[in-house]
Amino acid sequence: MDRRTDGGDRAERRDEAVRAAVEQGLLGPGTPIVGLLDVIGIREAAAELRSAFDAVVAPGTPVLHAFAVKATPLVPVLRLLHEEGIGAEVASPGELALARAAGTPPARTVLDSPAKTPAELREALALGIAVNADNPQELERIDALMLPPSPKGMGGTPIATSRSPLGIRVNPQVGGGSIEATSTATATSKFGVALRDEGAREWVVRAYADRPWLTRLHAHTGSQGVPLSLMAQGVAETYALAEEINRRIGRRQIDTLDIGGGLPVNFGSDETAPTYAQYARLLGEAVPGLFGGRYGLVTEFGRSLLAKQGTVVARVEYAKSAGGRPVAVTHAGVQVATRTVYAPGAWPLRIAAYDGKGRPKDGPGAVQDVAGPACFSGDLLAEGRTLPLLEQGDYAAALDTGAYYFAHHYAYNSLARPGIYGFAPDGGGGVAFATVREPQSLDAIVAESGGAHASALTTLRAPGRR
Repeated sequence: MDRRTDGGDRAERRDEAVRAAVEQGLLGPGTPIVGLLDVIGIREAAAELRSAFDAVVAPGTPVLHAFAVKATPLVPVLRLLHEEGIGAEVASPGELALARAAGTPPARTVLDSPAKTPAELREALALGIAVNADNPQELERIDALMLPPSPKGMGGTPIATSRSPLGIRVNPQVGGGSIEATSTATATSKFGVALRDEGAREWVVRAYADRPWLTRLHAHTGSQGVPLSLMAQGVAETYALAEEINRRIGRRQIDTLDIGGGLPVNFGSDETAPTYAQYARLLGEAVPGLFGGRYGLVTEFGRSLLAKQGTVVARVEYAKSAGGRPVAVTHAGVQVATRTVYAPGAWPLRIAAYDGKGRPKDGPGAVQDVAGPACFSGDLLAEGRTLPLLEQGDYAAALDTGAYYFAHHYAYNSLARPGIYGFAPDGGGGVAFATVREPQSLDAIVAESGGAHASALTTLRAPGRR
């Protein structure tokens, strides 16, 4: 059995953390919502990712696991992952700044944004960060930074050297999964060079032939909702293209394949399924030669590393009834679970019930709604869910929310960002907490909303009016 198929230890740590958060005052009437991160779980997930690929790649093969910063853009998380041997995949200047603040070295950072500006490219090349060009126009911008102008836009001697590994992102167009918004290898995806479009494959081959400094090939087939078989097909298409390019050029120019991430998460239980080991074995079977040592590897997993390590816990402010159905009104809603509130069918969350002391709540199940604090009727974490009846002063916990949830605040109703705390056993039978992000203050909300410029618009008037 793979190590992460049993979620019992994770659930036990979570229950202890919720109770300790109430006892230590992190949760209560004055602090009705927090995000909790399981530090032991994060370390274990990182170790399992590394070991899964170490078990299948040829000895000596360079492998970089770069965490998709978009999944949990928190500096302490990135620092912890760096300590655990995980780099950073960034897709914006902000994410790059977070990775640098966390101490992630440029050599372990990959820039993948589909809308890189010349300034972003220049910075990445100066730092030695790996860059995957998304399209021909972007590659022309890289040309301009790498080579002097010429009538054909190519040729000449490099005017500056860069340690950056450079490649092209391709879209194998193998299809989508059950969630259209997270399927990145559809026929019309905005990402990469669409390989099946007329002339595209030949353009890619020529691009490498003309640029000896292009040494990587990148593809990311999709994320949640994309089956493993389709992900493996996307990797197989990328591998075949690399082989074709090297063969046609007549040299081993492409030396690294970036296979992206996208391992789906089981949101139905505490079990981790699929596992990294299962996916690595599938890739070895579906793409013979991938792990043979001819190519270095880069992965870009995000949600699968952090989702099950996080929990949003919110106090039940009121317990009421509408149309005969109990409704627990909590402090967690659209501001921390935007995807679930607006697309509950695609992004359902498990909810755990805790009593006022933070202990798991027992009792017969009752069909009820778990609502958030925002002022629209669809602000629901769960609708018609069977749980022990939540009462005023209890706590509702949204599970598996360590990625794409409490770190991605949506400021509806100017609701404050919750504090986020990492937790681990304290060595004496209790739980120790560390602040990851302070709860947002009202002053900060005002400042972000233009508080320093309160009179700015009153000074603008139509000509001739006082």
